[in-house]
Formats: sequence, structure tokens, C-alpha cells
Amino acid sequence: MHPIFLVGYMGSGKSTVGKMLSARLGLQLIDLDTFIENRFHKTIAQLFEERGESGFRDLEHAMLQEVSGFEDTVIATGGGAACFHDNMKLMNEAGLTIYLRAPVEILVERLKYGRSQRPLVSQKTDAELYSFIDEMLQTRDPFYSQAQMIVDSKAVLDFSFVDDIVNRVEEERK
Repeated sequence: MHPIFLVGYMGSGKSTVGKMLSARLGLQLIDLDTFIENRFHKTIAQLFEERGESGFRDLEHAMLQEVSGFEDTVIATGGGAACFHDNMKLMNEAGLTIYLRAPVEILVERLKYGRSQRPLVSQKTDAELYSFIDEMLQTRDPFYSQAQMIVDSKAVLDFSFVDDIVNRVEEERK
């Protein structure tokens, strides 16, 4: 089976939904950021600092190309992966892409407590975080929206949309 790619802004639930999907469908889960960290023995923050965003995006693209050839996997991408190097085209051609869409307010709530681990927002106040996410979503949504399936990931503990994804994948397997 071709890979399933989860795209969306940081905090949209890609890692959480990825774990749920991989368990329900019996597929391997690859968190792209973790894959990169393990390959280079450095954190995403360290790679960002050493290479800058452009250098990191080049590296991320190369790793995405590698994992896009894997079978029977759910791939949780980083928040920016879909927006650089024509990566959405690559993912759409390689497998099923799913955009986990969440409103700014929900993303701010999810990110404000764990922001120290996220290089793009680690130094922002709550007000700056809201403005930053709002602006970034406006820029990134056109890329995320190229996904073959769009689901709303807005309720904190409501993952009923996972059933819709599982049903679609099982239909495609037939």
C-alpha cells in the first residue's frame, strides 16, 4: 500500500493522528522530524540553527523523497514540509495526502505550552504567537489545501474524523 501523508500546521495533530491511523490500519508510522533527527543525530532546532531554514528545507525535501518510496506507512510531516520544493506534488503522486485543518485559536492553545521545542515559535509571547500562526496559515493553507483529503482537527479530544480516513483507506485497498 502506498504511504499516507499527514500535512498541516504544527499543532494540528499530525503525530497524534498518525499514531491512531498506524495502529488502526496496521501500518508503520514515520514522523518525518524524528526520522531526520535520527538520521543526522541532531534535533530539528539544531539543524535549523546550523543550516538556516533554507538549508533545513533542502534536507527535509531529500528525506521526504526517501520516505515517499516506503510502502505500508503513515508519514506525519513537519508543519512546513508541504510548503517547499513542490513537496505537495511529490506526496500527492506517491500516496494519499490528508490535511489536518485547525483554526488559529486551537493551534495557539495547543502550541503555547510546548513552544520551546519548536524553533519557529519558541521566543514568541501569546499575542505574537497568535499573529504569527494566523499569518503563517494564510501563507501555508494554499499548499495544505492541495491534499486529497481535508479533515477538521479542531476539537481537542474528538478524533471521529479518523474513522473517515480509515474508511477511505480501506475502500481504496479493495
